[in-house]
Amino acid sequence: MDTFLQTAVSGILVGSLYGLAALGLSLAFGVLKILNVAHGELIMIGGYAAFFLFTGLGMDPLLSLGAVFAILAIFGLLLYALVFNRIVKFDEENRIKNSLLLGFGLTLILQTIAVRLFTADDRGIITGYSTSAWELAGVRFPVVRVIGLVVAIIAVLGMELFLKRTYWGKALRATSEDWVTAALTGINIRRVYLLAFALSAALAGITGVLIALGFSVNPSIGLQWTLKALIVVVLAGLGSMRGALLGGIVLGLAEAFSSQLFGGEYREIVGLLIFLLVLSLRPQGLFGERYA
Repeated sequence: MDTFLQTAVSGILVGSLYGLAALGLSLAFGVLKILNVAHGELIMIGGYAAFFLFTGLGMDPLLSLGAVFAILAIFGLLLYALVFNRIVKFDEENRIKNSLLLGFGLTLILQTIAVRLFTADDRGIITGYSTSAWELAGVRFPVVRVIGLVVAIIAVLGMELFLKRTYWGKALRATSEDWVTAALTGINIRRVYLLAFALSAALAGITGVLIALGFSVNPSIGLQWTLKALIVVVLAGLGSMRGALLGGIVLGLAEAFSSQLFGGEYREIVGLLIFLLVLSLRPQGLFGERYA
């Protein structure tokens, strides 16, 4: 029973990071109809930003969350204006196709730049609480993993409040439903797209901070986290902030128990099987709400 509980706790805590990684990807795809496969590279940049704020300025990663959020939001604004802005004039199908091509190219560019600047070595943030853990009924709760879960919950609740209570949040929801009708009602679609991509990048940055704190970052982690986020988006469905978090936890639990039962080499296979099954049997996802 202790092993079962420990595996479940580990799956939930890691899965919360998967859900957080999927929030930004879901937002960009749901509003802009852009599938940014370079999303993992934005996570990687967020991890490096937190690492250098910690080593250079001595800023605790929990304090740097706000700074990295702002840095990646600005980077997202520039990225959208210079790269993705050119494809929003296409219809939905061509947006997806062209965004895939741009995203793959951007992935290679950002990876190469990261290797040149930071080398291919793993970098991680070690703090006084990095190895600390709480224990309850024989089950260990690593502090950094619990922090990740708390940050993920706060991010989800914050996004829900933003989408439902603010003008720009409602504009994002309206644009995700029908951008033509939204434009006719006076919503500035260009600003909405810019905001959506900036928020997507900023959420990726927060994920990167937690990965640098709880795991490590290197120039090649982007693909791994893009795949995790994509699986969660398909599992959860577009538009549900809580669904993305729940989908991430489901994926985390599936990976944790498959690793426990069959060995670590089957961990990644289970995620891909879930991806294929949900895409085949319920393509709208399990929790999709279209930002309602």
